[in-house]
Amino acid sequence: RQAALLEALLETGTPVVLVLLTGRTYALGAHADRLAGCVQAFFPGEEGGPALAGILSGRVNPSGRLPVGIPDGPGGQPWTYLQPPLGLANGVSNLDPTPLHPFGHGLSYTSFAWEPGTGAPDELPTDGETDLDLTVTNTGDRDGAEVVQLYVHDPVAQTTRPQARLIGYARVPLTAGESRRVRFRFHADLVSFTGARGHRIVEPGDLELRFATSSAPADVRHTVRLRLTGPERTVDHRRTLVCATSVEPVPAAG
Repeated sequence: RQAALLEALLETGTPVVLVLLTGRTYALGAHADRLAGCVQAFFPGEEGGPALAGILSGRVNPSGRLPVGIPDGPGGQPWTYLQPPLGLANGVSNLDPTPLHPFGHGLSYTSFAWEPGTGAPDELPTDGETDLDLTVTNTGDRDGAEVVQLYVHDPVAQTTRPQARLIGYARVPLTAGESRRVRFRFHADLVSFTGARGHRIVEPGDLELRFATSSAPADVRHTVRLRLTGPERTVDHRRTLVCATSVEPVPAAG
C-alpha cells in the first residue's frame, strides 16, 4: 500500500521528496512529474542515514549515477540499456520500454558545461589506439563532481550489437567555476565482440563514440565518428579491457 500512501501525500499539494530504500527498481512514471525530488538509495548500509541526511539537507552535493534504469511503467521491463535496436520503442511491440530514468542518470545541485577537444582521427586501424579528450567546466555556484561517460555505438556488425555500450567513464570533481580536461585512451579492443564464427573479433567499419551524461540518446553531449580500418582481427584474453582515463587541470586564461 505504499503507492497509495505516496498518492495521498502528493494530493495534499505539499512538496514531497521520495527516498527509495529498495533492492530493486520501482516503476515511478505515475508519480515522477509531481515529486519535488527523488533519491534512489537502494540498501545504503549502516551509514545510510547520515549519507541521506547530507544529500537531503544540501550539505553534500550528490554525484551518484544509476547502475540500472528506472522503468516508467511495469511493461518497460526486462530491457536494460544494452538492448539491441529492436529493444527500443518501435512498431514491433505495443509496450514502450523507454525508461523514466536511464542507466547512468544522476542529478547535481550545480551545473556543468562540456567542450569537445580536438585532434580525434577519422580512421584507426583495428589494432590501434588514440586519445579522446574534452573539457568540463562547473558553471554553477557550488562545488560538485560530474561523471563523464563514454559509450560506443556500432551501427553495422556481423552480429547484433547493443544500441550503446559503456566503455569508459571518469568522475571529475570541480570547484565552482573550475575547468578540467578529461582524457580517454581508446583502444580498438574495447569494441570487440563475439562474431558469427564464435570468435571474439575487432571488425573494421564505422563507429560512434558518444560522450554522454547517461545512456539515453538525448543525453549525448558530443559524438566522435571513427572508422576502423584494416583486416578483421581476432583477440583473446590479452586484449585491452579498460579505457584508461586521466583528469588534468586547465590553466586559467591570461
